[in-house]
Amino acid sequence: MCQDYRQSSVLLVRIPAESTAMEKLLWCLLITISFSQAFGHEDMSKQAFVFPGVSATAYVSLEAESKKPLEAFTVCLYAHADVSRSFSIFSYATKTSFNEILLFWTRGQGFSIAVGGPEILFSASEIPEVPTHICATWESATGIVELWLDGKPRVRKSLQKGYIVGTNASIILGQEQDSYGGGFDANQSLVGDIGDVNMWDFVLSPEQINAVYVGRVFSPNVLNWRALKYETHGDVFIKPQLWPLTDCCES
Repeated sequence: MCQDYRQSSVLLVRIPAESTAMEKLLWCLLITISFSQAFGHEDMSKQAFVFPGVSATAYVSLEAESKKPLEAFTVCLYAHADVSRSFSIFSYATKTSFNEILLFWTRGQGFSIAVGGPEILFSASEIPEVPTHICATWESATGIVELWLDGKPRVRKSLQKGYIVGTNASIILGQEQDSYGGGFDANQSLVGDIGDVNMWDFVLSPEQINAVYVGRVFSPNVLNWRALKYETHGDVFIKPQLWPLTDCCES
């Protein structure tokens, strides 16, 4: 039975006491729709989030399917950027660590991956001018970090052995979080496209990463691009992806 009050993320809605039974049902329907739109949940296949300009207010927030602590992870996505400065690619913050997981491009240095604050650098002279498939993996047992670009691995490195990634994450595309869910800096924003964002709570094998690169998906259990829970903010648009289309199956 619908109650007289409903709390959303932005306001408290009161159903008028004099409403008829039918009116109350309509109120409940409207409130339910409002909740469902707070985080869209849809198949984003062949689509991309487009960030067309420098901004401190344009970003996409994602809701994880799994809420448990992480002893390992794999994040894969496509990124296509047109900026000559440093920018954030994937930001996963908790209330105890704003860089719980961070994938970041630093101009003149390369890609950095942070886990629980500390980061490791994978050197690269420049960001590719074409859409690039990126996979980052980490496991607590060994601290091993891997970075894969277009299905090709960089040399493995080590970071935060024994660490456990926290829960209740704020996951942001397009901005780096300098506070939980905020603290954005326009000079670290992405200008370009991001898509095919998937995340697992384990390390994909080299064979699986190469299969993901050509279009297969191995049942992502943290973030699933084909059943994505998201909310856009500011000037972010959904457009057809610019990288090769694939129609491969899910495993």
